[in-house]
Amino acid sequence: MKNSSINLEDVHPTNRYAAEIVMGIRPSCLLEKLACQRHLDDLNRQGTDNFPYVFDESRADRIFQWFEKCCKHVRGPFSGQFIDLLPFQKFDLGCVFGWVHMDSGKRRFKKSFNMRARGNVKSTEMSGLALYGMCGDCVYPPGMTHMKRYEDSPEVECAAVDKGQAKRVWLDSQKMGENSPDILKRLRIKRTYIEHSSRGGWLRPLSKDTKNKDSGAPCLVIIDEYHAHPSSEIHDVLYSGFGKRLQSLMMIISTAGKDAENSPCKKEYDILCKMLVGDSPMNETYFCMIREIEKEDDPHDEEIWVKANPILQEDNEYAQELRRQIKAEHDEAYNSGDTAKIREFLTKRVNRWQADSENKYMSGIMDKWKALAMSRDAFSDLVKGFVSWNGLDLSKTTDLTGSGFVFRLPDGKYAVTAHGFMPEETATKHEHSDRVPYRQWAKDGWCTLTPGNVVDYSYIKSHIQQKETDESWFIQEVCYDPYNATHFTQELEAEGYERVEIRQGVQTLSEPTKFFRELVLKGMIVHDGSHYLHGAYQMP
Repeated sequence: MKNSSINLEDVHPTNRYAAEIVMGIRPSCLLEKLACQRHLDDLNRQGTDNFPYVFDESRADRIFQWFEKCCKHVRGPFSGQFIDLLPFQKFDLGCVFGWVHMDSGKRRFKKSFNMRARGNVKSTEMSGLALYGMCGDCVYPPGMTHMKRYEDSPEVECAAVDKGQAKRVWLDSQKMGENSPDILKRLRIKRTYIEHSSRGGWLRPLSKDTKNKDSGAPCLVIIDEYHAHPSSEIHDVLYSGFGKRLQSLMMIISTAGKDAENSPCKKEYDILCKMLVGDSPMNETYFCMIREIEKEDDPHDEEIWVKANPILQEDNEYAQELRRQIKAEHDEAYNSGDTAKIREFLTKRVNRWQADSENKYMSGIMDKWKALAMSRDAFSDLVKGFVSWNGLDLSKTTDLTGSGFVFRLPDGKYAVTAHGFMPEETATKHEHSDRVPYRQWAKDGWCTLTPGNVVDYSYIKSHIQQKETDESWFIQEVCYDPYNATHFTQELEAEGYERVEIRQGVQTLSEPTKFFRELVLKGMIVHDGSHYLHGAYQMP
């Protein structure tokens, strides 16, 4: 940490950290610096007509005291010791809980997005927060601690992509509560949830596997490792329950991930980056803190690892051990040349997003593919009345099925589009296994979810016929892999379509797939931006 002649000792910890980051006393990435500058700017305009929020130090101090006087570490070298919040935590938590409405004292922020690398006490922090949501969270006008109000039947949701990850935060909360007499006396710990001893409610784990994900009125939602979520379903369901409580809060915390093209976490990240740099309006009720190495940074440079690992700002035993571990994983990954290990290091240790495209069909040319897209309306106008060749991939009845169309344009280019079909009852399972947001595709019109648990081929036939009618296409041939397709294509033949069998194998598909890549590289393809087609190119 750099030296500074300015004395910040008497400044509130949240404000002090922000000043140290902005002044360059502490190392940081640009996005962290912008988040801290935002806080300092807000202090200068607090309590005005255009900004009806104030920073109530007593509310920030309240969350600090909760951790430092009630919560103990449940694993690692500090297990059994009270949690001593680090400066970066006092900034993050101080902002989220300290900013309140100038009159009512209701919390300003409804959502918080926090990205930091593995090993920077994310799970410990979330476990303590879950307990605070059950026992300590309250509302009062700024500075008037004697007017505290607590929620009856508080609902705290510990949400994650699967049951195991969700239970990790919940179990840590349970153990943390059991290890603190002051907390334990306020709780009744059940087998699958925790309730407040006098105010009821629940603190429970929740994932895609939970049968009833609808939370009536959540007070606090914790979404752990959002990068692993294939869709925004859990986020959307829980956020839709907001508005029924005094000050509901959603806390999203994550590292970077390996599926930058499809991840809802990456989409959230992109929105917030634009907000912080000023490319989009500031959402005054959304707190964000993103700590990462930057595009121009060399991941081999140990000095920049601190940008994604704020614990490395400190000079203590844990920080030294964390640095040694990061160094060991870096050396193992890069010395082995193992792509999977390198990607793991980049996403988990330095928070650099990765595209999930290595060893895949369009690896290395997806940016070129994206640049060849046009709007759906423009594409429709371009190919209206043209001859088309239809291609069908009729997979297993419970899997994804595809129908694509190819057009030869007068200028020698090819136009392509495609549409997917998935059984509605298996969509959730496949979203997790395939890491693809099928239901979002359906909402956007790139995929059809057919009723039941098997694909209803009548929807595919109707889609083909509708396209031919609505777009005035003339379908020259229907090309198909005979696997699972004989009966269905016979039905199409009876409707007057000419069918052409194309077996999937190296001899039949090697040359055309290479030709397609060449067309993309030469800019001889146009497409309508189909998310289904884009996703298919990213699959192994």
